[in-house]
Order: sequence, then structure tokens, then C-alpha cells
Amino acid sequence: MTRIWAAVGAAMLMTALPGAAKANEACAVARPDDGDLKAFAARYFAAADNAAIDALIACLGNPDPAIRDDFAFALWTQALRGKHLQPDGLRHAMQRLTAILAAPDDPAGFRRPFAVLALSEVARADRVEPFLTEAELHALAATGATYLRGVTDYRGFVEGQGWRHGVAHGADLLMQLALNPRLARADADLLLGAIAAQVAPAGSHPYVHGEARRLARSLLFLAKRTDIDDAAWAAWFQTLHPSDAARWKAPYASAAGLAAVHNSTAFADAVYVAASESQDPQVRRLAPMAAGLLKALP
Repeated sequence: MTRIWAAVGAAMLMTALPGAAKANEACAVARPDDGDLKAFAARYFAAADNAAIDALIACLGNPDPAIRDDFAFALWTQALRGKHLQPDGLRHAMQRLTAILAAPDDPAGFRRPFAVLALSEVARADRVEPFLTEAELHALAATGATYLRGVTDYRGFVEGQGWRHGVAHGADLLMQLALNPRLARADADLLLGAIAAQVAPAGSHPYVHGEARRLARSLLFLAKRTDIDDAAWAAWFQTLHPSDAARWKAPYASAAGLAAVHNSTAFADAVYVAASESQDPQVRRLAPMAAGLLKALP
């Protein structure tokens, strides 16, 4: 346990010293020598307090993908899926991660996308064994919807830097929320609005890293709800149809128009294929609506 508490102590020291804002440029949690993250998660969180949780969360913003993705997020996943955090620890983590999403991102742009991905694991933990109150679950849904709506950094994978993937990571949180049977209809509407906002966002970025499929996956799980009727779904799909916005007037004459057509097509294709193949009648009803969107696109 010496290494664990040395790591926690280092994290606390960085917080107390000037220049603490640069703390996430290094990771205070030492990687286990044997590389066994599953066993290490059990050891690390067995006696961990909030400082140990904060130390690992700081590593999620590391610019090195080997630390950020392969170690810190992988360890976080092992910890939550191995049920090594108690509700108090999960609530503390949720508060810290939510605070990161509410703040400006770091210049490199890694901290917020990985904070929302870490929150998706908190949402999954509540879905598997509920611990959040109704109010806390609503707040988490609002946090996820606000984050996804607000994504403007569309970088996915960058050679030498690894993943940011803000839209896809936000969609992962929404997917876990969509799967939660305790999610209220009002919360589902928040998620639907956020998904719609990112199907074909303003600008000229074409999705090439699977973002459309991740957005569609969240939508397909929301389609399992029995409290969203066909009329509501038809109205939602209508919001995705081409409008009188400038990019739709001559879509093949501008980068923004081409991106809008590409992104809308990719999303509608993903929904149509998955809905058509689903055995769930609630999900299958989205297929003709996705087909209608495809036909409406120029």
C-alpha cells in the first residue's frame, strides 16, 4: 500500500503548491509493475479516500495517451466495473467530474472529453446498482446533455496524441443514461435535444471516427421507451431535415453543406440499419423515420 499512499500524497502536494493547475500534466498514480490493472484497482481503492480518487481523475487529462487512455481510464473502468467504489466515493467522483465539465477545457483539449467518458462509467454503475437519488440522476442527465450540446472541438483521433472524441464520449454517457429504467421522460427529452444538436453541427467538420454510430446508439436505446409515441418521434426526426439555413441552400457548393449532408446521412444510415434489424418493435418503428430523413437529404 506504500505506493498507493505515496501517490495520494503527491497529488495532495501538487494541489497545495503554486502552479497546481498544471497538475494533470503528470500522473501521480504509479502504474503497477506487473501491468495487472484489474488487481491493482482492487488494491488501490480498497483503502482509498477522496484524495486517491482525485489523483486518478487528474490523470484523465494527461496529454500522453498511454497514461490518459491506456492507464488512467482503463484503471477507472476496472475500479467501477469491479465495484471497488462505494456510493460516497462515486458521488465525490461525480462532483469532481461534473466540475471539470463546467470549466473551460485545458489547452490540449483532453480533460473534458475524458471526464465525460469517466462519468459514463458512474452512470453505468448507477444503472447496474442504483445509488443516485432521483434528483441526482436528473442532474447527471442535465450535465450530459449540456456537455454534448456544447461540444465544439470535433477532433477524434490525432496521430501521436490519441483520442479526444468529445461527441462520441458524450454520446456514451447518454447511452448509459438511456439504458437506465429510472430515467424520467423529461430527462429523455433533454438527451434527445442534445443528440439532435450534434447530428449535423454547424461548421464544416465531417465525422470520420464513428461519431454518427455512437449518437445513433444512444437514440436507439431511448427508442425502447414506451412513453415516447410515434408522433413525438416523427417530430424529432423532422428537426433533422434540411432547413432554409445557408448550408442547405447549395449543400454541394460549400464545406459546411457537404459536412451537413455527410453527417446527416451517416446518422440516418446507422439508425436505419440498426432499427431495421432490431427485434424490438419499439426500436423498429424508427426505421421508416430514418429512411424518410435519407430521402429528404439532397
